[in-house]
Amino acid sequence: MTQTNIAKELGMTRLRVNKIIGQVRMAGLVNVEVRLPLADCVELEEALKARYGLTRAVVVPSLADPVEQQRTIGETAGELLNSVIAGRDLGVGIGWGRTLSFATRRLEARPNPNSWVVGLMGGVTRASLTNTFEVAMSVARSFGLECHYLTAPIYCSSPESLEAILHNDEIADVLARTEIADVALIACGDLHQRSPIPSLRIVKDNLEELERLGAVGETLGYFLDAEGQPVDHPLNRSVMAISLNALRQKPVSVLASGGLYKARIIRATLLGKYVNHLVTDEAVAKVLLAS
Repeated sequence: MTQTNIAKELGMTRLRVNKIIGQVRMAGLVNVEVRLPLADCVELEEALKARYGLTRAVVVPSLADPVEQQRTIGETAGELLNSVIAGRDLGVGIGWGRTLSFATRRLEARPNPNSWVVGLMGGVTRASLTNTFEVAMSVARSFGLECHYLTAPIYCSSPESLEAILHNDEIADVLARTEIADVALIACGDLHQRSPIPSLRIVKDNLEELERLGAVGETLGYFLDAEGQPVDHPLNRSVMAISLNALRQKPVSVLASGGLYKARIIRATLLGKYVNHLVTDEAVAKVLLAS
C-alpha cells in the first residue's frame, strides 16, 4: 500500500504515516528487505494455484547446486510455516528429508504453549540429520514445543506386523495425534539414489516391482503412480505413517520439494490432492504447468 492508502485506511494524514514509518525504521523495529522474487516466479505461482487448486504456491529461482536448491526451498517453507502458526494453538506434523531440515533455520514464530509437534512417519535405524525423529525434534526445539514420535521403522516387515505394532497404545496414540494435527509440512522423493527411501534394504528388494507397477516416487513413504494413486504393493500397506486420506484433510498441508528429478512425484502428490500448499523451484514449476 502507498502511504496515501495507509493514511486513508487508518484515518490520519499521509505526513503522519511518513513520520511513523521513519521513526520505527530508525528504531530498528521494522526492517525492509527486498528479495526480488522474479516476476516470472510470481506468474508461475498464480498458474500453479489455478492448475492444482492450491491455497498458496511459492516458487523460488532454480539453482545449479542441488543442496543449495534444497536449502532455499526448505528455508522458504520455514518462513511460510511462521506465517501459519504464530500465536495459535495447533498441532504441527513434520515429515522427513534434507529439504525439511533446512526449514528450521527460518522458524521464528511463537505458537501458543499448548501447541505441539508430531512426526508424521516412522524413522530409519541410522542418524542422518534428515531422519523423521531428528527433523521433528529440530522443529519442536525451534518453536519451544513438546515433540511426539512414531517410534517404529517407517516400513514394517508386513501389513500384519504393522497391525501388531499398532496394538501398542502409545504408538497408536501418536498415530492418532498425526491425524488431528492442524498443519503438515512434508517432502517427497523419487525412486533413485538421490532420495533416502531407495537406500533402505526393504525398498531396494522391491524397487523393480514398484517401478513395474508404475510408482514414480514416494510421499510420506507411500509409493504413488503418475496420477497420484498409491500402487498396489504390500509396502504401501506396511507404512508407519499418517494415512494419505488424513493428510488430504489437513487445513494446512505444505509440500516443500524441488529439483527436476522429483518433478514426477511432485506432480503426482498434487494430482492426489494430498497438499494445499507448495514450495518448489522455477524449473519444476514450468514442468508441472507443461504436463
